[in-house]
Amino acid sequence: MAGACAVTALAVLLPLASGTTGRTASADLAGGHPGGAAAAAPALPGADTCKDPEASLRPNGTDGPAIARIKAAGKLVAGVDQNSFNWGYRDPATGELTGFDIDLVRAIAADVLGDPDAVIYRAIPTSERIPALKEGRVDIVVRTMTINCKRLEDVAFSTAYFEAGQQVLAPKKSGITGYDASLKGKRICTAAGSTGEAALRNESFGSETMTVPNQLDCLVRLQLGQVDGIVTDNALAAGQAAQDPSVELVGTPFTREFYGVAMNKQSTDLVRRVNKVLENYRAGGGGSAWAASYERHLRADLRGTGVPPAPKYRD
Repeated sequence: MAGACAVTALAVLLPLASGTTGRTASADLAGGHPGGAAAAAPALPGADTCKDPEASLRPNGTDGPAIARIKAAGKLVAGVDQNSFNWGYRDPATGELTGFDIDLVRAIAADVLGDPDAVIYRAIPTSERIPALKEGRVDIVVRTMTINCKRLEDVAFSTAYFEAGQQVLAPKKSGITGYDASLKGKRICTAAGSTGEAALRNESFGSETMTVPNQLDCLVRLQLGQVDGIVTDNALAAGQAAQDPSVELVGTPFTREFYGVAMNKQSTDLVRRVNKVLENYRAGGGGSAWAASYERHLRADLRGTGVPPAPKYRD
């Protein structure tokens, strides 16, 4: 585990302060499907009450107020993670942000501004994703964010760009077999504001739940022996298991979830533009930009063949 802790320590979080508004630079940073199991997994009871939460606005390349604001600023402000291996993290060799989510941010910036590097990255914890959008501190959030009905009350989403599911990450030979009765009496960690937290609130199986601001904090606590297991997205957990060979995913995914790009509810023109980007990003099957990013960042640690979810539209 010492090696994994060393890797973790290289990803230093620069949080986005809650009181920040506009495009201040104080918190700026320089610079499909994971497998067959999740597709058959049931949805979390009571998680969604609206119809087709993944359905978004149809793509359109026409500029509107949100696009005009971004162009006037000359930068796309993106809320991201910088410590989720494979998704949004600092490459210890280069110090640069990289990952599947970062590739998508760059594609959006290239379409809107003509430059994939015209981005201000702001690191935000899980619990700050929605407040950052509502308060105008970021234009988009691309941070393994699951689309669901509760979140749609506060923010808008693009069409889905990845499918995942909640699963349990635990030390090998821990006796934990999944999201089941084997959790009784165990200390289980999850990120505040995550779907994992909602799952454990709905059914803890007699475990004691610890919530932390960022999902990676759970891995650190697991490595330090402060918790016995983690409930999180299996797509994120696969990267953590790759970093730390002493832990593994156990059981099967117990939810079916879709990641989307989150935006302010008033930015309908931006939602349509991002959906246009995603249409192009998915196009071409195995030769698509989506597939190239999956091959580069995810295939080595995820089971099955990566395929992007088909888009759904509601207008």
